[in-house]
Order: sequence, then structure tokens, then C-alpha cells
Amino acid sequence: MTRVLRITGVTLFAVILWQALVSATGLPRFILPAPTLVFDTLWKSRALIAQHALVTGTEVLLGLLIGAALGFGTALLLAASHLARAVLRPMLVFSQAVPVFALAPILTLWLGYGLWSKIAMALLIIYFPVTSAFFDALMRTPTGWLELAKVMGSTPLRMLWRIQVPAAMPGFASGLRLAAVYAPIGAIIGEWVGASQGLGYLMLLANGRAKTDLMFAALIALAVLTLVLHAAVDRLCRRWDR
Repeated sequence: MTRVLRITGVTLFAVILWQALVSATGLPRFILPAPTLVFDTLWKSRALIAQHALVTGTEVLLGLLIGAALGFGTALLLAASHLARAVLRPMLVFSQAVPVFALAPILTLWLGYGLWSKIAMALLIIYFPVTSAFFDALMRTPTGWLELAKVMGSTPLRMLWRIQVPAAMPGFASGLRLAAVYAPIGAIIGEWVGASQGLGYLMLLANGRAKTDLMFAALIALAVLTLVLHAAVDRLCRRWDR
């Protein structure tokens, strides 16, 4: 409850500053619309914004689920195999040298203008953080636990599943929390490159028609979507940590 009140207070303070800036400077509405105008547009265009938010939310959620599953599996493979670490880790590091934003046009060319190119962008952005966080946690399993398991005759696979994975779940949860924030970035970038639906597409459309109030309204909807997703993932991770 305290956290909700804190977020509400900060949001109200930001809105007041925003309104004060517009009133004091007299900026035209196509440069910086007043918050009253933005919230009025948000209400009047709620059906349109909800329609595009549903598309973006679907892209983000599918990208998050697929990226988390791939990151989980890759981290397990890296922890279980020295060969995989020798081959895959340099490839993972090298993949981060290529800006994922530059891959958006290529993915759109290969996968089309539908959902899958946006899902792939979200997946690419979250894959490395999830894999890295979970793998590091797997490798930080207390040595004493592993040595005791060896003395008791446990196989490496059983040690991985029964000891390392449970011990590393907080690390995986940390990776998921980061992924919940990063995934919308990938989806929006994909929509900017080429789409006919989604909040990113709506923002571009509003910008091209000088409807800055609608663009800000779509941006607020995106921020709310990201906050809700992060809160849901955080709550799920807290249940794991119990």
C-alpha cells in the first residue's frame, strides 16, 4: 500500500510540474500539450488506444515467455556442459556487440509486418539478460552443497536439477524482472520499423498527423502496460522466493 501511495504521489507531482511548465512557457500544443488535454484525449480515444495496447501487450507477453524459456534452457546447457560454455558464451557476448535495434528492419523483412517480427525483437532484447542472470546464479551455487552431493553419489544431472536450479531461482527471477522492463522496448521498436497495429504504430501515426496529445496518450498507455507487467512478474517472483 505504501508503495502504491508513493508511486501515486510521484505521478501527481510530475503532472503538476508538467502543467506548470505548459502554463508558464505557453508552449503550443503540438510541441507539448497540457496534461489536461492528454488525459482528455486518453479518455475519448480509450477504445482506439485499448485496441492497439492489446496488440502490443500480446507481442510483449509472447516475447517474454519465449525469451524466458530460451534463456532458462540456454543457461542450463551452459552450466551442464564445458563444451557449450566454450562455444556458446563467446557467441552470446558477440551478439551483444550488434545493436538489436539495427536488426529490426531485417527481422521485419524475414518475418513480415505481423506479430512475429515484434515478438522476435522483444525476445532478442530479453534473451541475454535472462540467460546471463540465471547462468551466473547457477555457477554461484555453494561449493559445499555440491561436494556433499558428490560424496552421497549424486550424478551431475541430479545435482543440477536438485541443487543448482533451486539455489539459482532468485537469479532467474532477477533476470525476469529486467526482461519485463526491456520487452516492451523491443516490441515498440519493431512497430516503428513496420506495423499496422500497436502502440508504437499509433504513436508514429499521431506524430505524422501532428496529434501530439494522442501520441502522449499512447505513451502513457505504454508506461502503464510496462508497470503492470513488471508488477505481475515481480509478484510471481516473490512467490518463488518464499
